[in-house]
Amino acid sequence: MRKALAVERDWDRALKAGSVTLAHDKRHLRRQLLTDDAGGEFLLDLVHATHLHEGDGLALDDGKFVEVLAAAEDVLDIAGRDAAHTAKLAWHLGNRHLPVQVLGDGRLRIAYDHVIEAMLNGLGAKVFRANESFAPEHGAYHAH
Repeated sequence: MRKALAVERDWDRALKAGSVTLAHDKRHLRRQLLTDDAGGEFLLDLVHATHLHEGDGLALDDGKFVEVLAAAEDVLDIAGRDAAHTAKLAWHLGNRHLPVQVLGDGRLRIAYDHVIEAMLNGLGAKVFRANESFAPEHGAYHAH
């Protein structure tokens, strides 16, 4: 059986032997039997639990790599009226200990939840349900 023994953030794409697509809550791993997107199994066997990011390369014992892809998930994209309103929305999400992704354009993304969607609508947010990858922030003390 193939084994992946390390995670590389900067790796040679010419050595790509496949990919594995995982949801955000399935990307924090140490030792796990995984199935790549072509149906082949491999054992991820890391020294420490590691959060895998979109584009990471899992270094296989044969010198090749399996690329980590972020699965599309049921999410809510959230926009405030302005930066101050968006900050208030972020506070309400954080107060509920929800994982939040901050998008490049300043919008927020969370996993879909109909109760939280209703709360956000009540707070005047623009909320859009989507099927996109989800990569929430990991907290101030989490090493990337």
